[in-house]
Amino acid sequence: MEAFLPYILPLLLLLLSLYLLSFLRKKGSDDRKSLPPGSKGWPMVGENMEFAMLGPEKFVKGRMHKHSRDVFKTSLLGEKMAIFCGAQGNKFLFTNEDKLLTSWWPQSMKKALLFPEFIEGNLKEVSALKRSFHHDILKPEALKQYIHVMDTLAREHLDSEWKPNSVVKVLPSSKKYTFDLACRLFLSLVDRDQIKKLSDPFTLVTNGMFSVPIDLPGTAYNGAIKGGKMVREELMRIIKERRKEMMMMMMMEKKQHEGEGRDLLSKMLLVRDEEGQFLSEMEISNNIIGMLVASFETTSTAVTVVMNYLAELPHIYDEVFKEQMEIAKSKGPNEMLTWEDIEKMKYSWKVARESLRLTPPAQGSFRETTAEFTYAGFTIPKGWKTFWTVHTSHKNPDYFPEPEKFDPSRFEGTGPAPYTFVPFGGGPRMCPGKEYARLEVLVFLHNVVTRFKLEKAIPNEKIVFYASPTPVYGLPVHLHPHQE
Repeated sequence: MEAFLPYILPLLLLLLSLYLLSFLRKKGSDDRKSLPPGSKGWPMVGENMEFAMLGPEKFVKGRMHKHSRDVFKTSLLGEKMAIFCGAQGNKFLFTNEDKLLTSWWPQSMKKALLFPEFIEGNLKEVSALKRSFHHDILKPEALKQYIHVMDTLAREHLDSEWKPNSVVKVLPSSKKYTFDLACRLFLSLVDRDQIKKLSDPFTLVTNGMFSVPIDLPGTAYNGAIKGGKMVREELMRIIKERRKEMMMMMMMEKKQHEGEGRDLLSKMLLVRDEEGQFLSEMEISNNIIGMLVASFETTSTAVTVVMNYLAELPHIYDEVFKEQMEIAKSKGPNEMLTWEDIEKMKYSWKVARESLRLTPPAQGSFRETTAEFTYAGFTIPKGWKTFWTVHTSHKNPDYFPEPEKFDPSRFEGTGPAPYTFVPFGGGPRMCPGKEYARLEVLVFLHNVVTRFKLEKAIPNEKIVFYASPTPVYGLPVHLHPHQE
């Protein structure tokens, strides 16, 4: 053995030197790149536990104070991630969409929602429809025809779910209303059993798609995977049946445009891609699932947080009641709401926006970098994931003095400065359903306020964070019907 030591020791020293040189070069490269300050957390786990336990607002606020008010690094969902903060961070990400960044969903979310064939693909390839199509069907001109349906369903919902009770849990009630409405508007589904075939598994998806991605029996994530499969199967059945129905109409020489105004599904079935081919059932299903997710989780939460503040703040409720009763008294007994009525709800919409500022339904959004770039003096490498968060601007006293105070007057005149109020995102990827959400919230608010005074059953009910801010007990409220 001693005979080999003169040969082995130099070799070991050489290997050690090469390792140290490689380490120093890597460290020097990282230093030259000047990555954002922050922590990667525990191996494999990252900072997921801290994010879940603290909630997005406290997690981000603490790391801004510790690392940087502009941008910091972390490790979430198994990815290297840069968290952008404040209005400037919002502006940078929103204005560089499709230049330096592209859409990104966590793998766990894609597995729960999409067909296996689409999971590994680029997210842009998943959505076969151009965003311009979504904007066309969700712009105010197109949405005007939905107001009658929204108003009708809100009245039916309050008659069956609210009127017979003295206490109502707002969150589950609003989820039922928003999902029923989406099924009626997007798919023309009105049968309770048909809707239940979608709503039950869809609830499994939304409850589990942001949970710890462990696909074992009994876990929330396993439930999301199973629920997603059931939703896709039911949608495929509906889509194929509708396509067959429309083909029969065309064979009977019915004019093609007769199906155009029926619902979202009918419109999608008539869309052609760039090669002139109709979209496949899978492509249509992906888009409808995306619309259901957007219209269900965030909109039902928006309705809930608005009801929360109306029940909590009597002086705000009284002003909203005054405005809504003026609209109600200007109409006949069974006359439905119109677009002109919605436009008169100016104070109510200020109240809704202030509710969304304080308790935004969506906490932010993910992106993936497509090129290396520098922001605030730090380098963000290509392939990193980014996240912008609403609270860093919504709760910033530089933008909103006394940020915890409920004050609808913040939205008078020109309102908040650009990129500070971002419950719907911004830039090219601003939520196309913003106007849809506005109509749904205001129509529901009108029907509730003109019929009931609200009082919180649990005054200090805790809010926890899952996919959205969630009242622990579902926000139970006492209903005090107005004298007719």
